[in-house]
Amino acid sequence: MIGDIIETKQCQLKDPMDLFHSGQVVKICAPMVRYSKLAFRTLVRKYSCDLCYTPMIVAADFVRSAKARDSEFTTNKGDHPLIVQFAAKEAQILCDAARIVCPFADGIDLNCGCPQRWAMAEGYGACLINKPELVRDMVRHVRNQIDNPRFSVSIKIRIHEDLKRTVDLCQKAEATGVSWITVHGRSVEERHQPVHYDAIKIIKQSMSIPIVANGDIKNLKDAENVHHLTGADGIMVARGLLANPAMFAGYEETPLKCIQDWVDIALEHGTPFTCFHHHLMYMMERITSKQEKKVFNVLSSTSAVLDYLNNHYGV
Repeated sequence: MIGDIIETKQCQLKDPMDLFHSGQVVKICAPMVRYSKLAFRTLVRKYSCDLCYTPMIVAADFVRSAKARDSEFTTNKGDHPLIVQFAAKEAQILCDAARIVCPFADGIDLNCGCPQRWAMAEGYGACLINKPELVRDMVRHVRNQIDNPRFSVSIKIRIHEDLKRTVDLCQKAEATGVSWITVHGRSVEERHQPVHYDAIKIIKQSMSIPIVANGDIKNLKDAENVHHLTGADGIMVARGLLANPAMFAGYEETPLKCIQDWVDIALEHGTPFTCFHHHLMYMMERITSKQEKKVFNVLSSTSAVLDYLNNHYGV
């Protein structure tokens, strides 16, 4: 785990629950495979993102292997508040994973929403929305075994075709002491269909803990609209932030200053070239012509990318 671990333990961490009780809508960077790592979290925090998640980590691997811990979880003292998202299906393994990250993070999140086939086949992700007792058990175990009362335990879910089942799941989780619930407003089968914001509203009205809305939020105006439609306490964004990491700060498209910041942060963190380049491809999607994309997207080294940015944008 890179970063000033000792100082992380001693500094006064901003409690995620304080954010939800601030009266403001909490702006959240979603857990994204390969993308929501430390360097990108550092970038979005510069542009008004309140709360960041790690990519989903398989708890069993994390507990078993020091190599997995080193490659999957990297943080530093500025990386707060931070939620570590785990895929798990056994209460004790989730507890063990939570105990490992507890000194360095502000909470854990149980993934009950990933619809990928491999995750479902392994008993992880979205199949857990059909196992409310198991979810309840996992939340309860973490609550009982982590001494720090300010350490949050949240879940991220998809919705059922029959919304009553989703409300029941949420209420069971709330009764067990879950801190908040993030709702991706699609069922497991739905991929690109419209998001059911009406369902998120019904869930919000049925609960007394904070609810976070997720799904198809591409800019700040979308975020405001979804807040008004659902009454959600927080808004979680994935692809919208990849395309424009400065979105929460009110920018319509990625400003050049943000591209410069990404270059500085990525180089400082030793970000692998593929990840460094992919982020730039996303960020520059709206500000480059088709012709420019043809050239930029096939560059194959950091120095070539830096030369291109310098020559074309003065970055």
